Amino acid sequence: MRERRIYLDNAATSFPKPEAVHDAMARYAHDLGASPGRGAYRESQESARLLNRCRERIAQLINLDAPENVVFTLNTSDALNLAIRGTLEPHIHAHLTNGTAKPHVVTTWLDHNSILRPLNELQRRGLIEQTRVRCDPVSGLVDPARIRNAITPATALVATVHASNVSGTVQPVACIAKICRERNVLLAIDAAQSLGHRRVDMQELGVDLLAAPGHKGLLGPLGTGFLAIRPGVERLLWTVREGGTGSVSERDTQPTTMPDRFEAGSHNAIGIIGLSEGVAHILETGIDAIESRERELTHLMLDELHHIEGVRLIGPPAHEHRVGVFSLCIDGLTSHEAASELEQRSGVLARAGLHCAPLAHRTFGTLTDENEGTDRAGTVRLSIGAFTTGADIHAAAHALGRLSRLTNNV
Repeated sequence: MRERRIYLDNAATSFPKPEAVHDAMARYAHDLGASPGRGAYRESQESARLLNRCRERIAQLINLDAPENVVFTLNTSDALNLAIRGTLEPHIHAHLTNGTAKPHVVTTWLDHNSILRPLNELQRRGLIEQTRVRCDPVSGLVDPARIRNAITPATALVATVHASNVSGTVQPVACIAKICRERNVLLAIDAAQSLGHRRVDMQELGVDLLAAPGHKGLLGPLGTGFLAIRPGVERLLWTVREGGTGSVSERDTQPTTMPDRFEAGSHNAIGIIGLSEGVAHILETGIDAIESRERELTHLMLDELHHIEGVRLIGPPAHEHRVGVFSLCIDGLTSHEAASELEQRSGVLARAGLHCAPLAHRTFGTLTDENEGTDRAGTVRLSIGAFTTGADIHAAAHALGRLSRLTNNV
């Protein structure tokens, strides 16, 4: 009899995927195989049509009026590099050539390394200055007033996570966006843990740049992602890579039309075509229905965790301000020990460590000077997805309770 495996690492990548995702990728591999739009023959044109259909589906999901402003990338990190560097390059150029103020960026302590590392590298080179706004050490929520106070006349960009991959905390992005509009500052958000799990409407939120992966909540394969750019903002961004596009090939400069301006080189066609079916699954199911179901599962998990001694939950104690991401500390066990025991004893698959968000863990006290560089840093994280069930939640909670009792003799 096959061992039951309970997959609760959807914050890293969703699993399983809808069958339509696999079918579409297999059809491309077996029947098409052509580079999209690079040829006049039927297979190439069909591949291009399928890519554009994915753009249209993503634009529908996030309420973006211009599907051509959905720029395909390798992942969220790639998309955020385009958002950050594309926004800052013209300001850096003006600083270096005209002596204007060094561009300034505001971010938060809950952000992922996909935001922190590009900014730190630009700061290391002496090209920008940045302010990292602290978050509440219990809920992880950032006070929008702190964002407002951090903005200076030189601020060119505010970049923040929408939902934390550590605590599940959902930040008040609409309030932050309002402040950014008042101060004429662009806002980029990392929607890696929110998109596909709850309604993310670019127009309602008021964001300028939205970066997301294809392989998490959107149920597509690894190696896919996108940056959605509010119409008009594309004119403010500089390119960060240039190359072949299959369009305007008589010129040796990058096209100015979208999306070719920011999509240099051949696409990951097989991945994007798979992603398209993941997005179609979400649109057909309905994002409101998905959000309602995941809220119920989140509430169930929180209720189960509340009754387990020796297990501490990181982040908001109620489901209103979080997505289905649960970081835990288990008395007497490191995060890696806990994850290993959960798999070996109960077949529960969880993620251990710092989750590429060191400042978030410093915020919650799970990364300190004393445990930095040791296996005692971080948490064990469980995260729900499209195919998680209530039975999975009960089984995971039972496994956690049993592990805590065995470890602490309670």
